[in-house]
Amino acid sequence: MTAEVLRVPPELSAREPAEQRASGQGRDAVRLLVSRGAAEPSHHAFKELPRLLSAGDVLVVNTSRTLPAALDGRIGDGRGRGEPVVVHFSTRADRQHPRPEAAAGDWAVELRTPDGCGSTRQRAGGPAGTVVRLPGGARLELRAPVERGGVRLWWARVSGAPVAELLRRYGRPIRYGYTDRDQPLDAYQTVFAVGSPDGGGSAEMPSAARPFTASLVARLVSRGVQIAPVTLHTGVASAEAYEPPYPERFAVPPSTAWQINAARAGGGRVVAVGTTAVRALETAADANGRIRAASGWTELVVTPERGVRAVDGLLTGLHEPQASHLLMLEAVGQVAAGADFGDALCRAYAEAVRRRYLWHEFGDLHLILPS
Repeated sequence: MTAEVLRVPPELSAREPAEQRASGQGRDAVRLLVSRGAAEPSHHAFKELPRLLSAGDVLVVNTSRTLPAALDGRIGDGRGRGEPVVVHFSTRADRQHPRPEAAAGDWAVELRTPDGCGSTRQRAGGPAGTVVRLPGGARLELRAPVERGGVRLWWARVSGAPVAELLRRYGRPIRYGYTDRDQPLDAYQTVFAVGSPDGGGSAEMPSAARPFTASLVARLVSRGVQIAPVTLHTGVASAEAYEPPYPERFAVPPSTAWQINAARAGGGRVVAVGTTAVRALETAADANGRIRAASGWTELVVTPERGVRAVDGLLTGLHEPQASHLLMLEAVGQVAAGADFGDALCRAYAEAVRRRYLWHEFGDLHLILPS
């Protein structure tokens, strides 16, 4: 892709949910760009999805629930002085976390600066030992950067109250400056979201599934399209830095593994809903693409060089030019195209810009299918 093709004008950011952009419309009132292998992209309404899939296909959806992961705090002495910050809680470590710097119970957090308009600006984290006073008398202390030499995400320890309780009482969904205003937490939940027994969830919404409604799911099922759940708790992305994904917790249940293997044996296609579903599935796939039940932490980064083994198609949002997710799109697309998908992806994104598709979590979607 060239920078020119992927220069996305600011006005193409979706500033509010689809159901608020037009009276009487629902979540599914978004557009769908469809890439079929190396062919020219086509344009559809998202409500047309059932006729774009076939009986026997499997849609793999992420059931992780979005957390109210943004919390106001202040660096200072707890007496109203000091720098105001917004803490974005990303990922809670446990004893199985693959990074040795992460102690059980620590949280990976990002500190950001309030912009005065309800959103935030990027700031560097640290140094180690920095204390942030949180609501309810709680206290957060930064321990070490998540990545050696990193400045954005830090491992932190919270005392004075459980983080889950702090987020429930005082938290709100993470919001970036391209949106117009705060939205209720329900606006960031998908129709597939379910609560986790340990209170876990995603710092940011698995947004590719947001436009689905109960009625659209019913139409898909009546057409013979299967729905298979996985879970991957997403961490905090970066609207500015575009780092590769960090380790995230995932689970592929035995029933989903069986369902996908049976569908592929019968000639059905496996279409992941979101890059998070791809990451979970590919972590659970063996070298031949057979899915096994699996859970734990995944550090997998899907690239065109690594390729995909278990996924035939992908339904995803439109990603920024420097986003590492584009490598995953190319990996899925080259399976669909049977060749390098870079040029086809470039054409698709050029068409999306030309036809004024909307970007980000409340925006339009892109479906990548085999020819």
